Amino acid sequence: QVQVVESGGGLVQTGGSLRLSCVASGSIFSINFMGWYRQAPGKQRELVASITSGNSTNYARSVKGRFTISRDNAKNTTQLQMNSLKPEDTAVYYCNVVARATPISVAMNYWGKGTLVTVSS
Repeated sequence: QVQVVESGGGLVQTGGSLRLSCVASGSIFSINFMGWYRQAPGKQRELVASITSGNSTNYARSVKGRFTISRDNAKNTTQLQMNSLKPEDTAVYYCNVVARATPISVAMNYWGKGTLVTVSS
């Protein structure tokens, strides 16, 4: 089993910055994919940013140029640096990890419980 825990959310003013962190622990042989999703009240969960094991990144159009995702493969962690925050960035942010427990295991999808980011206007 794999546990995923996010941290770093909070309240910030428009234009401010926050850094989210996520750590995956447990039975992990390799992590194929790490991503950050967010869900605002009344809206569907959406992909914010993702990074592969080869450090290939992908960003939602709404955050490109403001957010930066990174990962530490040795520590099974990922960070999301969020700059120039806007009220519309307010949401619960979830970390998603796709990991294998052994070399022959099927890759499984794991989620954290989320961390709230609130951007005040």
